[in-house]
Amino acid sequence: MKANIIKKVREKTPLIHHLTNQVVMNFTANGLLSFGGAPVMAKAEEEAWDMASAADGVLINIGTVREDEVKAMILAGKAANERDIPVVVDPVGVAATAFRTEVVKRILAEVKPTAIKGNAGELAHLVNIPWQTKGVESIGDGNTQEIAQKVAEIYSTISVVTGKTDFICTGNQMIQSNTGHPILEKVTGAGCLLGSILTACLTTDDSIEEQALTAVQFYGLAAEYTASHKQVHRSGTFIPRFIDALSLDVKELERRI
Repeated sequence: MKANIIKKVREKTPLIHHLTNQVVMNFTANGLLSFGGAPVMAKAEEEAWDMASAADGVLINIGTVREDEVKAMILAGKAANERDIPVVVDPVGVAATAFRTEVVKRILAEVKPTAIKGNAGELAHLVNIPWQTKGVESIGDGNTQEIAQKVAEIYSTISVVTGKTDFICTGNQMIQSNTGHPILEKVTGAGCLLGSILTACLTTDDSIEEQALTAVQFYGLAAEYTASHKQVHRSGTFIPRFIDALSLDVKELERRI
């Protein structure tokens, strides 16, 4: 992890255009604000191109996607590609229905993602590896590194597979992170907010490996710090302190644990 990447994000305050799901909008916006970015939530087809063109990064998350939102996601992604700014695709629950699978195929056919982030079940589905899922949750078990490798190769992108151990693959390099806490599994949108933090880190001028690893490790460290607080008992007391923790620097998080 490079603390300097976080410092750069906070100095730049990158505008991240979110085409994300309704369940997590408020949590994601507040989390990114605390971390140091500037969120904007805009899913209308009529403004998708213009908003993405004004942004520093684009996050496409299909958590509650409707057919009328898909064109906006594609337009925003293509605008980001044209300006060479990062695009993160989060295929939430892609294995749950044929509609979601078809939507992600359409997006990835027209948009080149800088990163694809998801749990093992979601990313396994993208590369036709059998994996058990339940709605948006991954409940199966298997070779997560194989999934990360295949997603990176097939889609020519960086893959971020989240779980007890997070794996980041650039095609040639496999990196793992062991920071984090199980309580994140009880917080709706925890993975979605990580996508937002990842997009913000990808706006710096560092290597993509360092950017992705910094986002994942910092996020996990903030979760560990928050969960260790004596006034945090379950997810309800975790969430507000976690948002606060996202504003701290790395040394402060490490010192207080």
